[in-house]
Amino acid sequence: MGSPQPSPWVPLENGHEDAALQRSPWRIRANLSSAGDAAEAILARAGFDRGPWLAVAFGTGIASWFVLDQPIEWLSALFLSLIVTLGAVALWRLNERRTRLLAALIGMAVLFSLGLSVAWARSAVIGAEALPRPVSTTIEGRVLERMEQPAEQRIRLVLATREPGGTRAIKVRLNVPLDRDLTGLHEGARLRVRARLMPPQSPLLPGSYDFARVAWFQGLAATGSIQGEIELLEKADGGAPLASLQRSLSAHVRSRLDGSVGAIAAAFASGDRGAIAASDDEAMRDAGLTHLLSISGLHVSAVIAAAYFLAIKLFALWPWLALRVRLPLVAAGTGALAGVGYTLLTGAEVPTVRSCVGAVLVLVALALGREPLSMRMVAVTAIAVLLVWPEALAGPSFQMSFAAVVAIVALHSAAPVRAFLAPREESWLAWSLRRALMLLVTGLVIEIALTPIVLFHFHRAGLYGALANVIAIPLVTFVSMPLIALALVLDLVEAGAPAWWLAGQSLELLLHVAHFTAKQPGAVKLMPQMSGLAFALFVGGGLWLALWRGRARLLSLLPTFAAIGLLMATPIPDLLISGDGRHVGITGEGDQLLILRESRSDFARENLLELAGVAGRTVSLDQWPGAQCSRDFCVVTLRRGRREWHILMSRSREVVTERALAAACERADVVVSDRRLPASCRPRWLKADRRLLGETGGLAIILDGKQVTSVADSQGGHGWWRGSAPDRR
Repeated sequence: MGSPQPSPWVPLENGHEDAALQRSPWRIRANLSSAGDAAEAILARAGFDRGPWLAVAFGTGIASWFVLDQPIEWLSALFLSLIVTLGAVALWRLNERRTRLLAALIGMAVLFSLGLSVAWARSAVIGAEALPRPVSTTIEGRVLERMEQPAEQRIRLVLATREPGGTRAIKVRLNVPLDRDLTGLHEGARLRVRARLMPPQSPLLPGSYDFARVAWFQGLAATGSIQGEIELLEKADGGAPLASLQRSLSAHVRSRLDGSVGAIAAAFASGDRGAIAASDDEAMRDAGLTHLLSISGLHVSAVIAAAYFLAIKLFALWPWLALRVRLPLVAAGTGALAGVGYTLLTGAEVPTVRSCVGAVLVLVALALGREPLSMRMVAVTAIAVLLVWPEALAGPSFQMSFAAVVAIVALHSAAPVRAFLAPREESWLAWSLRRALMLLVTGLVIEIALTPIVLFHFHRAGLYGALANVIAIPLVTFVSMPLIALALVLDLVEAGAPAWWLAGQSLELLLHVAHFTAKQPGAVKLMPQMSGLAFALFVGGGLWLALWRGRARLLSLLPTFAAIGLLMATPIPDLLISGDGRHVGITGEGDQLLILRESRSDFARENLLELAGVAGRTVSLDQWPGAQCSRDFCVVTLRRGRREWHILMSRSREVVTERALAAACERADVVVSDRRLPASCRPRWLKADRRLLGETGGLAIILDGKQVTSVADSQGGHGWWRGSAPDRR
């Protein structure tokens, strides 16, 4: 028999115990070293490129500032990234072999901190505190910007003025009916007018458009409309040169082509979308063609490509220049100037600037003989745009633009696609069919990449966009835009009529494709609620699929399937209550949406329909047989789950005796009111009166399970959220 083994519960003798203690740290260090070597090997095999991931880290830092609620949380995130940076630097000094892994950690931590800091600084410098409450007052100010919207029968003016009753300098945006427009009312004019000013509106419902956040970063303290006539104190001398040129060009184009055709042509030429009819705009959206109306990558690329092609062909006819200068370099400079000029002419909005920066980088790559389309180019462009406009990350325009570009670059960088498009001996017909098939596949991939973004922001998406874009993109790029450019040039000698007619016919075809696609069964997918977590999983999965290489990119399916599972498990709210308590939507009663009251504006109705996921009609509660409505209140009984829920909603501001109100509240599970209710009103579960809604904003309620989602849940302590205000009338 061997000697008995010591019990694990008996302490070792001093010598053995000391040896174990000495070996343990070395064993731990060896394990960490092995794990680090394994991670380094994985990065090496995958051909890891830090550039795109640095842009992802920068964007994640910006996103964390929007997602986290309070300054203490922002500081904590900065502190954690500093710890990661210092730890990676320390490990680098201990082991210089893992430069790839540690350099990635250091770079991403630093870029994360930079992104969060840039967003925080931008908000602190640009953000404008909103007016505390609506007010009717006489203001005097100077016009900073003029936006024409003929389709809405109005113009919009941005004024620099003073806060009513105070000395703070503020910017306000006013809607002015077209019939009250005045000669000389352009940038630089000074005016006096009585106006109704409102604080920028927070989201009407959870998931709705957040105009308050957009206005915060635009420096707007209020919006409103004029009351009475405008007194022009000082006329403008033609307005800002670029803005005046843009308006003149838009008006010239619309004078050559009527209706939405002319409005779309004006959008292509000058970036002015204000004259497009609402029905055509909606058809373009449901057909997945809205991106054609916003000056972005497609339009800027077409202008730059045309300028590059014409320059290199024309300069080649000049032997003296062709023998002394590299023509690709001259053509690239010409294309860059054309792109910058087009960007400035069309308003220099974020998508246009992003596209222009990206296109200029492509030109630089072409001039240097480098690969023009790469993820590094996209990463540099993204960082350049976000350094100047970090708030763009939270908007659909930036997300859709870069999602489309990343999808295109990732698709065309894949080995099977490169092999499919490689030059070969084939007929012209085979070459054309191959490119047409690739265009269809590219459109399909773009639609897949954009669908989560569109559903998250707009709660609806056109499912046939890939097919519509196969016709629309070549039509716009190779027919409509060249014809519009040719017509503008020929107008210099009064000979542009034939080109305008052809351009109009091409745009009529574009609208026909849009309306035909939008009317097809199942053309639109509604998605009333997508949580921020589901959206983040979609984005994370898409980035991993696009940026990683090898079989490991299939891991992107895990977050994607998780996001789809979350969407499938998210129920449609039973009650939707606006932040002011005036608008209530009830779902689950067939394909119709029950609403508390009709509104003069379509804004509230459309928001309720989108967030309810209802494509049908709205029915006022006083016309629905299942509701009991008086002049002051409506009572509805809803069967949800295993019980009935009694909902009491106020309809007027008339005085109601407290005893009768208390008795009605006692019989209700939920009470909704746009006014403050007395303490004696005690429903069985929830009292959503003006006091509560002033703190929470709009509500989305699932009765079975008593789940309540509020606008305040996604706002935190950012400056544009005024939910803690005691009264927002």
